[in-house]
Amino acid sequence: MVDAAVRPKTTRPHADNADANLQFDVARVTDLLMGTWADTRREARELIKDSAFWRDDELGKDEHRERVLSQLHLLVENKAVHRAFPKSLGGEENNGGNIAGFEELVVADPSLQIKSGVQWGLFGSAILQLGTTEHHEKWLPGVMDLSIPGAFAMTEIGHGSDVAAVGTTATYDASTQEFVINTPFRGATKEYLGNAALHGVAATVFAQLITNGVNHGVHCFYVPLRGEDGVDLPGIGREDDGLKGGLNGIDNGRLSFDHIRIPRTNLLNKYGDVAADGTYSSAIDSPGRRFFTMLGTLVQGRVSLDGAASWASALGLKIAITYATQRRQFDGADGQEVVLMDYGKHQRRLLPRLATTYAQIFAHDEFLQKFDGVFSGRTDTPDDREDLETLAAALKPLSTWHALDTLQEAREACGGAGFMFENRLVGLRADLDIYVTFEGDNNVLLQLVGKRLLTDYAQQFTGKDAAALAKFAVGMTAGKLFHGAGLRQFGQSVVDLGQVSRSVENGLREEQQHLLLAERVQQMVADIAGRLRPAGKDKVLGAKLFNENQAELIEAARAHAELLQWEAFTDAVHRVEEADTKKVLTWLRDLFGLQLIEKHLAWHLINGRLSTQRAAAVSRYIDRLCARLRPYALDLVDAFGYEPEHVRAPIASGAERERQDEAREYYAALAASGEAPVLEKTLKKNAKR
Repeated sequence: MVDAAVRPKTTRPHADNADANLQFDVARVTDLLMGTWADTRREARELIKDSAFWRDDELGKDEHRERVLSQLHLLVENKAVHRAFPKSLGGEENNGGNIAGFEELVVADPSLQIKSGVQWGLFGSAILQLGTTEHHEKWLPGVMDLSIPGAFAMTEIGHGSDVAAVGTTATYDASTQEFVINTPFRGATKEYLGNAALHGVAATVFAQLITNGVNHGVHCFYVPLRGEDGVDLPGIGREDDGLKGGLNGIDNGRLSFDHIRIPRTNLLNKYGDVAADGTYSSAIDSPGRRFFTMLGTLVQGRVSLDGAASWASALGLKIAITYATQRRQFDGADGQEVVLMDYGKHQRRLLPRLATTYAQIFAHDEFLQKFDGVFSGRTDTPDDREDLETLAAALKPLSTWHALDTLQEAREACGGAGFMFENRLVGLRADLDIYVTFEGDNNVLLQLVGKRLLTDYAQQFTGKDAAALAKFAVGMTAGKLFHGAGLRQFGQSVVDLGQVSRSVENGLREEQQHLLLAERVQQMVADIAGRLRPAGKDKVLGAKLFNENQAELIEAARAHAELLQWEAFTDAVHRVEEADTKKVLTWLRDLFGLQLIEKHLAWHLINGRLSTQRAAAVSRYIDRLCARLRPYALDLVDAFGYEPEHVRAPIASGAERERQDEAREYYAALAASGEAPVLEKTLKKNAKR
C-alpha cells in the first residue's frame, strides 16, 4: 500500500528563458477543470479519500464483488446517490451534480463507478424517466436505499447496438391483464448486465410490446427476479458471466425469461400505454420517434462515461508525469542523469495527450450543462434533446478511446514500474477497456453523428430555388480557391519574413486553427453528401453508396467532435484573466489544435489547406510547444486536483525522488571521499594523452 501521507515535491526545474518562469495559478485552473459542479466534485473526492471506497487489489473476483456491493451501501449511508431523484422522495433533482459526483468514483474503483451507474443511473433512471408517479412512489425508494438492487436489461446476445431489433417479447394477455415476458430464442437472452449474476432482485426489461396482434416496438417493463425469500422466481434464467477483462467487482450476467407474467401496470408507460382491454395508446404517433424519445431519456450513461474516461486519463497522466519529473536515466552533458521529462520524446509522448485531456474535460462540462438543462426541464425541447443525443454520440467515443490510448502510453512511459499493478495504470487500462463499446459502440455512435451532420447539411437546401443553389455552388468553389491558394499565399508571405517555424506559430494561432478544423468538417460532409446524392430515392443504391462512404462519414463525425473539444478549450482559455496562466493554457490549447492538424496533415495537403512548407513545419512547432510547456508539466497535472489518497500509486508518491536523491548523494559522497573506483574507459582515455 502507498503511504498516502507522502506528498511529492513540485519544484519547477531551472530554466533560463522568461517563458519558463511564468506564474501559473494552479488553484484557478483547478476551478476551471472542476467546472460547473465543482462543489459536488470536491464533496465526492473528499468522501472517497476514505480507504473503505478504494479497490483492494488482493481480492479475487467473488470478494471484489461483495466489497463493491458494500461500498454501494456506504454511498447510500453518506447520501451520495439521491441527487437526481425527485425531491418528494428525498432527492435533490440535481441532474448535472448527480453525474459529476458519480464520475469521481472512477478514481476509487471503476467497478464502484459502473455498478453505481447500473443501480442508480440505468435501472433507477429507467423507472424515473420512463415511468410515471405511481411507479416512482412504488419502486424508487427501494432503488435509492438499495433494498431493490436491479439490472438494466436492454442488451441481448444477438443485439447490442441495434436495440430496436431486440428479440425479447412482452405479449399482453387481456384475460388476466398481464404481460407475458418471454425469451423466444437463445440470441434474445439479455447479456452483460450488471447486478444480473448475483445481486439483482428486479430488472427493467426492454422488450417488443405486442397487443391485439400488433407489435408496437420496444418498451420498458419492471420485472421482479426474486421473491421475498431471496429465491429466483419460476421462469427466471440467470447465468454468471464470470471473469472478465476488467471491472471484476461487478456481477455481470445473463437473464432469460420463460413466459414470466407481470401486471399490466408494470409497463413503464410514460410514452406508451396499454388499457385493460389491450388497446395501445401513445402521445407520440410515430413508432420511430417514440422509440428514440424513450432511448433519449437514458442518455446519461454516455454522459457519465465521457466524464469518467476523461478524469481517468487525467489520473493516468498525473501518475506518469509526476514519475517522469523524478525518474532519471542516462547521463547528460553535465555528467548528471537526465530527468525523463526533459527528453523531447517523453514530452511528445505525454504532453499532447495532456492537452487532449484538458480539451475533453472542458468539453464535458459544457456537455453536462446541456444535459442538466434538458433533464431539469429548463431547455427541454425536441431540438435540445436531439442536440444532447448528438453531443453524447460525438464526445463519448473520443474520450473513451483517448483514455485507453493515454493509459497505455502512460504505462509504457513508466517502464517496468508502470506494469506493476500497485501503480494503477494497468488496472485502469483493463477496467476502462469496455467503455469503448458499452452504452453504444463508438463507431456506431459516430455514425449517428455523421447522419445528423448530413441532415443538417441537406436542410441548408430545403426550399432553395435553382439560382440559390447555383450561388451556393459558386460559394463552395470560391471557398476552395481561397483555401487552396489564399491561405497558402498568406502562409508564404509570413515565411518570407523569416524562420519557417516562427511563421507557423504566427500563422496557425487561434483563428487559423479554428478555420482549419471547422472547414475540414464542412468539406468532408459536403463531399460525402455529393457522393450520396446520385441515389435519390433508390434505396438499394442509397445503401450501397452509404456503405462505400461509411468510413469517411465516421471520420467526419470524429472531426466534428474534435472541433467541439477545441472550441470548449478555447472558451475556457478566454475565461482566464491572469496573463501568465492564460499564456500557458493558450500554449496547451495550441498544442491540442496543432496536433489535430498534424494528425490530418495529408488531408490538409490534398485539399490545399496548407502549403507543403508550412505543413512540414507544424511538427517542429509542436516540439517547440512541448519544450515551452515542460516547466509547467507538474503544475498542469497538479491542477487536476488529485490528492495522494486519490492517486495511490507509489511511483507518484515522492518515493522515486527519494531513491534518486539517495543515489546521487551516495555517488557525490563517494567522489568526495577520493575512494571512488576509476572507470576503465577513463584510464584508457588518459593513456592515449
